[in-house]
Amino acid sequence: MQATPRGLRLHIGLFGRRNVGKSSLLNALVRQQVAIVSEVAGTTTDPVEKPMELLPLGPVVFIDTAGVDDEGHLGALRIEKTRRILDRTDLGLVVAADDGWGPFEDELVAELTRRGTPVIAVWNKADLAPMPAALAARAFPCVATVAATGEGLDALRRELIRLAPEDWINPPSILGGLVRAGDTVVLVIPIDQEAPKGRIILPQVQVIRDLLDLGAWCVVAKEDALADALASLRCAPALVVTDSQAFAQVAAIVPAEIPLTGFSILMSRWKGDLAEFARGARAIGALKPGDRVLIIDACTHHPITDDIAREKLPRWLNQHVGGDLAITNSQGRDWPNDLASFKLIVHCGACMWNRREMLSRIMLAREAGVPITNFGMAIAWSLGVFERALGAFGEMSG
Repeated sequence: MQATPRGLRLHIGLFGRRNVGKSSLLNALVRQQVAIVSEVAGTTTDPVEKPMELLPLGPVVFIDTAGVDDEGHLGALRIEKTRRILDRTDLGLVVAADDGWGPFEDELVAELTRRGTPVIAVWNKADLAPMPAALAARAFPCVATVAATGEGLDALRRELIRLAPEDWINPPSILGGLVRAGDTVVLVIPIDQEAPKGRIILPQVQVIRDLLDLGAWCVVAKEDALADALASLRCAPALVVTDSQAFAQVAAIVPAEIPLTGFSILMSRWKGDLAEFARGARAIGALKPGDRVLIIDACTHHPITDDIAREKLPRWLNQHVGGDLAITNSQGRDWPNDLASFKLIVHCGACMWNRREMLSRIMLAREAGVPITNFGMAIAWSLGVFERALGAFGEMSG
């Protein structure tokens, strides 16, 4: 229960061809036998993840992947899974060995670089063949290792620490710039069928923790107790944050001079790109009945009656558009290949993911020419409280 969520861990991906020793390298880095090692090429079929503490960085997760040169129908499926790991990799290790450095490795480096992901080349099995001089001269850092003996691992750890992204070294605050020490913030948390039994959802927990870190005060109330909670305060709160599904009810209660936003909108800034999502929400105004809309829920919970992604959000969007949209729902890490056929992508807040994965999806949507927004933004627009929900962010919302 005390473990750091994976979405707050630095994701370090190991990529390369089959049988270059990626799994041996993972085992050596974490000092445990977490991945099966064999002389048979293609032993690793699915990504293998290992969370650990890597001092002085803190919580990380290493991800071993199948070889990018795998063969056959199953090989193609494994390669696709490997490439999806690129979406959430904060720091990439491209591993090569005595077979040499070639197009596979160059393609991986180019793809990671295109995504803005730092890259380290690892020449493994250096006891069998020395690192090629041409590789050592490349612009990205290169480290020679022998996973079986531990040779070069200290140098590799130093490079991992040196190249950790700045937003990992100095992580952003969820409410940074919106709230100061001593401010009071009211959180509106409905307890409905979708609320987890005995607890509250992760974004709400994370906002409470962030407020404590900022030295602010936190008042928590359900939507039907909000008016009484506000009346009991000696001073007006600096901000009210609500579950997006209660936007309309909460906006009617909170005085116009008090800033109001939603948990999901806070996630859009912390996990993604606030201005990009705001532009995506404004694209709802151009939708027409029959347009294709993709709604993605990253969580894998079992949908219930009046589920936000499958019932409530489609209903609000259809009401706003004045007819039925052609809505496609996707769950987990599934991502359609025909993105360009959609007029809009509406994503959840991605509270369980790291920021890199959400930024990767924004990048892919941009490349496909499709606006992307998130649940909170879309709900606020559909219910007519969009400008107010973004008012607290000022120019940051674009």
